[in-house]
Amino acid sequence: MSDALVLEPNETALVVIDLQRGILKMPVAPHAAADVLGRMTRLAAAFRSAGAFVVLVRVSFAPDGRDVLTQPRDFTLAGTREPGWDELAPELGSHPGDLIVTKHQWGAFHGTELDLQLRRRGIRTIVIGGISTNFGVESTARDAFERGYSLVFVEDAMAGPSAEAHAFACGTIFPRLGRVRDTATVLSALASR
Repeated sequence: MSDALVLEPNETALVVIDLQRGILKMPVAPHAAADVLGRMTRLAAAFRSAGAFVVLVRVSFAPDGRDVLTQPRDFTLAGTREPGWDELAPELGSHPGDLIVTKHQWGAFHGTELDLQLRRRGIRTIVIGGISTNFGVESTARDAFERGYSLVFVEDAMAGPSAEAHAFACGTIFPRLGRVRDTATVLSALASR
């Protein structure tokens, strides 16, 4: 770790990736989906209490599926989406000051108003977590980094399809994009302001 974590609530946003009904049912590691949800729920409450911005991101598609990416690839997830699969976990709550972003691919910036709304609020730092570490979280973080945002990754408030994939992202990719911390450290940094 390169430095002590300092978070200015009026310049910081919590971005919660894909903690929705259908995704929370998927097998993930190394942290259980319920644990990720619990930690993110605590973080969201603390961010709101501190006056910081909370962004709840979900992935969804049109009923006819015509907005789903369909390029040829070696692996795709099979199956159908049950009704309500894209509903955000109610534990997260939704408060009037929150922004709900609906994305149609892995990253939360492309084709959404996320960047615009962050900039209008003077956000400089994004604290990020959710499911899946090396898909939605990583894709959003790469875009955020290229847009000049400082990033804090909450390692124990995210999970991936395997412990190995999660560890690779947190140990190799994320330190090159920002700072990797745990929930307790983020909560402490927020409370100290």
